Amino acid sequence: MSRVLRLIRLEIWRQVIGWSGAWWFIVTLILGQAVAPLLGLFVWRHVPGAGPGIAGYYLAVICVTLLTASFENHTFAQSIYNGTVAAALLRPQPAVIGPLGENLAIRFWMFVLGIPLLAAAGLATGVSFAPTAVLFAVPALVLAAVLQFLFVWTLAMAAFWTERVHAVVAFGTVLVFLLGGSAAPNALLPDPLRTIAQVLPFRSMLGFPAELATGTLTPAAASAGYAVSAAWTVVLGACAVGAWRLGLRRYSTVGA
Repeated sequence: MSRVLRLIRLEIWRQVIGWSGAWWFIVTLILGQAVAPLLGLFVWRHVPGAGPGIAGYYLAVICVTLLTASFENHTFAQSIYNGTVAAALLRPQPAVIGPLGENLAIRFWMFVLGIPLLAAAGLATGVSFAPTAVLFAVPALVLAAVLQFLFVWTLAMAAFWTERVHAVVAFGTVLVFLLGGSAAPNALLPDPLRTIAQVLPFRSMLGFPAELATGTLTPAAASAGYAVSAAWTVVLGACAVGAWRLGLRRYSTVGA
């Protein structure tokens, strides 16, 4: 385990250095990820009954988005298409270390370069967060980051079977947008859609950490949210392992 952790640390450092020269491209990623929450902030602030905490919620959503964004359909899936995944399979380390390291490096730069955007949005809205609420949201943020990676990585493995992997991941992205809390906060969704969203993994990937950071959840609702996040982490982890094994079998069948 210590060897694997050391390899992950080295891969993250290598990818951080590698992506440091692409700051202009990362800025475009930041803007692309922040558009939906910013639109939600603008729209819901002018909706009667949305509540005074809506600005803080969407500011937290922007932060969660930058720290959990995953682009494995553009990174990992391309290694399948161009055959470089075969080289990764020959290395004496788990193949997930490469995609994971690149994922964390991109998130690091997105958050660092996105700080001015967060600061500007915070100043414009006058939002502040209670330190205790933010600390309580940190474990949920970690689970959201894990869930988002497992979800997108699993969908990206559709590249083993189809050249339409971007469409597959785009469909998953739409589900996260609609049910994860970006299109509308979970509390403002009509029943039974709100109940369905609470038990699916998409809220845990985005809206749940933001709700905790704004302190709008009761202890019982927060505990239930953490339970859903933990359960889906296990489920999506099993799906990722299963998709990887089936994908390798498919990859070797076609002669790689």
